[in-house]
Amino acid sequence: MTTPTIGVLAVQGDVREHLHALDAVGARAIPVRRPAEIERIDGLVIPGGESTVIDKLVRAFDLHEPLRARLAAGLPAYGSCAGMILLADRIEGGQPDQQTLGGLDITVRRNAFGRQVDSFEEDLHIRELGPEPVRAVFIRAPWVTKVGRGVEVFARVEHGPATGAIVGVRQGPLMATSFHPEVTGDHRVHRFFLDLVRHR
Repeated sequence: MTTPTIGVLAVQGDVREHLHALDAVGARAIPVRRPAEIERIDGLVIPGGESTVIDKLVRAFDLHEPLRARLAAGLPAYGSCAGMILLADRIEGGQPDQQTLGGLDITVRRNAFGRQVDSFEEDLHIRELGPEPVRAVFIRAPWVTKVGRGVEVFARVEHGPATGAIVGVRQGPLMATSFHPEVTGDHRVHRFFLDLVRHR
């Protein structure tokens, strides 16, 4: 699979930035807004945004069940920030009617780092991405409070009061980060995901 087609869920959030990053690493990136488009993709990116809004729009556009079905069948997917929440099996601090697509055996706490004014950046050392640190941008970000046995943790907060908080996970064909790699110009996270898709 030399040029996988990667869909970016395009109902709300950082859609354009993810499309650009995926193009930059050699994928064929397309926005996904309709159920028929889900069948055309080899992988899926769920962008950051507002998880409750994305959830409502996914259900309103009849995308929820087709996405769940493809994820359950092994479709590789990457979620950043709100996308991490959408891929989690369990949420802490969610709205009463909030649903996820699921697939990652993790518990995620919404807005774990605080409000918009508490957004911050930090260098993270992620072995899978090489020796140079990754500049991670956290915007009203979640973190992972519990992981299942099959979940690999690849990134944690390294400084400050949240030191040790889990902010990057992978389980089989699914991966998620609390931070926004699409806004920094460093495309290593997207390349990492594209390699995961190619080797499925």
